Amino acid sequence: MTVAGLVLAALAALLHVYIFVLESITWTSPGTRRVFGTTEQEALVTKPLALNQGFYNLFHAIEVVVGVVVHVAAHEDVGLALVLAGVGSMLAAAIVLVVSSPDKASAAIKQGAFPLVAVVLLVIGAI
Repeated sequence: MTVAGLVLAALAALLHVYIFVLESITWTSPGTRRVFGTTEQEALVTKPLALNQGFYNLFHAIEVVVGVVVHVAAHEDVGLALVLAGVGSMLAAAIVLVVSSPDKASAAIKQGAFPLVAVVLLVIGAI
C-alpha cells in the first residue's frame, strides 16, 4: 500500500508542477486562458494572484517529492510525514475549491483525486 501511495503522491506532485506552469508562467497565454476560462483582460488583472497560487502549488509539489526521496532513503517516518503534509494540503485545497466554487467541481476532482487516494493508501500502509 505504501509504495502505491508514494507513486500516487508523486503523480499528484507532477500535476501540481503542471498547474504551477499554467498559473505562474503561461497564465496570460491563449491556451491557459482556455483551460481556466478567462478572458485576456481577466488574465492580466489576475496575473499577480495566479503567480502566487502557482508557487503555492509548486511548494506543495516540492514537499511531496522531498518526502518521497526521504522515505526511500530509509527515513520512512519523516518521509511519510512530509508526503502526508503535502498531499493533505493538496486535498484540502481541492475541497476548498469545490466548496467555495461548486462550478469548479471538475477542476477540484482533477486536482484532488491523486492526493485523496495517496492519503488513503499511505494511512492504510502505515497502520
